[in-house]
Amino acid sequence: MAKVVFKKPHALAGGPMHYCPGCTHGIIHRLIAEVLDELDIEGSTIGISPVGCAYNNYLYFNCDMIQAAHGRAPAVATGIKRSRPDNIVFTYQGDGDLAAIGTSEIVHAATRSENITIVFVNNAIYGMTSGQMAPTTLLNQVTTTSPYGRTTKLHGYPVKVSEMLSTLDGASYIERVSTHDVKNIFKTKKAIKKAFMVQMEKKGFSLVEILSSCPTNWGISPQEALKWIEEKMTLVFPIRIFKGFDLEVGK
Repeated sequence: MAKVVFKKPHALAGGPMHYCPGCTHGIIHRLIAEVLDELDIEGSTIGISPVGCAYNNYLYFNCDMIQAAHGRAPAVATGIKRSRPDNIVFTYQGDGDLAAIGTSEIVHAATRSENITIVFVNNAIYGMTSGQMAPTTLLNQVTTTSPYGRTTKLHGYPVKVSEMLSTLDGASYIERVSTHDVKNIFKTKKAIKKAFMVQMEKKGFSLVEILSSCPTNWGISPQEALKWIEEKMTLVFPIRIFKGFDLEVGK
């Protein structure tokens, strides 16, 4: 009899995903699903879908999911958590959703120390709407709305969400991780698991920022995109824990 060494998490729905080749949203979805399985919380978890490339990720999770208006996922999560405090509530948001139209929502959710978990996917560009400059776009990065590269004079500096939120007293756990190689993918899973455990232990607001690729809108191959995360993005958005607890998360 063959030994099973790898299987699909139960919390991850079957079927193909709609993401572009090389996009790491699918990897992040799997990591979340693995964490839901390992913590045995699929049946009590409610996720909030964003507006952006992951707008329909409610199709990919077997836990309950709710669609939020653009940038309003933290407000929706707040209402759900306050009305159903025994449920585990998380939002899944991109940089355009969270760091642009949703900036006030995320800042005040952290300020209030809402006991929710935020999965923040940062690919430094607007993916769904054809590659416009995002709040997290790097200096000199070319996008459809910064064809000569982002400049401080015209566009200002990239918004560093984890650094900003970590200054707020209400933020309990903030960590930035990445998906550019296997080692960092494993670290990303541990960070996601820790964030859910912070919520389960009622310790307050937790956010995991995940550096992710967008080969289509960056105009490079999937392999080059992973190198670009490592060589460019991590210099601007360093991988580290900004605020946290000493929790044992296992594998």
